[in-house]
Amino acid sequence: MERIVKRVLYICSLCIFVYYLAAEGIADVTGFFTLGTEEGNAWLGIEGDNSVIMMLKGILAFIIIILYASFMIVNVKRDIQRSRNGEKPIGVRAAIARYVDKKFYVVALALPVIGVCIFNIIPIIFMILIAFTNYGGEIVPPKLVDWVGFQNFKRILVLGELKDTFFKILGWNIVWAVLATLCSYFGGLGLALLLNKKCVKGKTFWRAFPILAYALPGFITLLAFKFMFSYGGPINYYITQAGGKAVGFLDIDAGIKAKLIGLCVNTWISVPSSMLLATGILSNMNGELYEAASIDGATRWKQFTKITLPFVIFSTTPVLITSFVGNFNNFGIFYFLRGGLYCDGYFLASDTDLLINWLYNMSIDNNYYAIGAAISLVIFVITSAISLTAYVRSSAFKKEDTFR
Repeated sequence: MERIVKRVLYICSLCIFVYYLAAEGIADVTGFFTLGTEEGNAWLGIEGDNSVIMMLKGILAFIIIILYASFMIVNVKRDIQRSRNGEKPIGVRAAIARYVDKKFYVVALALPVIGVCIFNIIPIIFMILIAFTNYGGEIVPPKLVDWVGFQNFKRILVLGELKDTFFKILGWNIVWAVLATLCSYFGGLGLALLLNKKCVKGKTFWRAFPILAYALPGFITLLAFKFMFSYGGPINYYITQAGGKAVGFLDIDAGIKAKLIGLCVNTWISVPSSMLLATGILSNMNGELYEAASIDGATRWKQFTKITLPFVIFSTTPVLITSFVGNFNNFGIFYFLRGGLYCDGYFLASDTDLLINWLYNMSIDNNYYAIGAAISLVIFVITSAISLTAYVRSSAFKKEDTFR
């Protein structure tokens, strides 16, 4: 009886799947490749095809087809294997009991996995596919969107003013990420080493003081610094009171001044977290190593470079890499300090913009969605390559058992 019920369920699921293919699935898959054939016209009352919706429906259709095919293949293979071994196929009750008992994690994770697919995976796939279309600018629904292959990447990396802007911003982006990471990392480490000294009094107070800067929302901190360096801010007030001329620290022609201010603001925000991390690591250092080094005549600097620094870097390499990636994609610093400025020689960007800021300018402010999606993929490739290369070559990867 259970075999019959199981076969009926299989047949019903197959019928539902075939009905879906006939009613929507095949049309959605076809629409994914064509992205529509009839352009809409509001004046003539022609609704037309919406290329973006057709792409999304096509993505969903592919996911449904792949999941159902995988489900059927796994179940059919399992039943064939059991029959070859002379075992009876699993009945409906046994299958339900197994998912309630041994495989309950599948049931428990089903809803979260569906949520991740809907709110994470599908938007990521959509963003990737948009990079290979001409979506954006004047080409938005009801106009039809077309597939253009690698044309957007060619425009960014090879052709015209986009190429010049991209490589200018990329060069500054790498310099910024390296400097911002080193300043926050070694600033926090230096502060932790200083507060770790026995001669320092009131360590609790001095350790709590930097955390106040970390506790404040970054948005408030950025606005405060923007006001400080504005024409009506306190810094320019004291400059003019001393007989000087007000300085445009964040003006369109500020140049290196704006970059240094951004670096200082980022350091102010990120040093407390680095200090807390370094403090925790230093508290676990083996004091006998320093005693042995002192007996052998090692100076404080030798102890730092040969014992402290290797141990701290070994322990924090993953954090250092994620900090680099975070600084590489640090959208907020220059957006709040200088957002909306476009410099000569740059296409819809300023000389302090990072790639993530340029992506925002291109896609959100100026509707170049396909170019923005292509830039985001380039950012992903760059950060992934740098992160993986740095980690594989680090001592944390090569000498995993060194400090155990």
